[in-house]
Amino acid sequence: MLQPVESAVMSDRESPQDSDALECTDWARGSRGLLIWGLPIAALLIGGFLPERYLVALWPSALTFMGVACLVNARRCGRVHCYVTGPFFLLLAGVALLHGLRVLWLGKEGWNILGLILLVGGVILTFGTERVFGRYRRPGSPSHMESH
Repeated sequence: MLQPVESAVMSDRESPQDSDALECTDWARGSRGLLIWGLPIAALLIGGFLPERYLVALWPSALTFMGVACLVNARRCGRVHCYVTGPFFLLLAGVALLHGLRVLWLGKEGWNILGLILLVGGVILTFGTERVFGRYRRPGSPSHMESH
């Protein structure tokens, strides 16, 4: 007999005890999260007032920082959305670099298009994945990275 999706998902979700321990190492919570992801986002917003020649460095740098921080956070505490937002930010950093170098030209509204993709994709990936899979993956579960 097939297991209902919700019970299959719940089997890898954190218990209340695990959750408390994972929250302690989660960079995405509180003021630390605001600094780690808020500052690059603020820089991207300020970038909207800068000449385009600065965006070719600003966008890839900020998105790479955010992507790497997500992947490190996923490894540290198993934060579910970080497993998908990390690669998403890194992919978007590559697209931004290619757009800035005009290898992949997205038109004169390219930076706005990238901003919209970042906003919509970031919100969907952050809240959607955690709504479906929970906030944390338990250490030792098949989808949680093992630390070496």
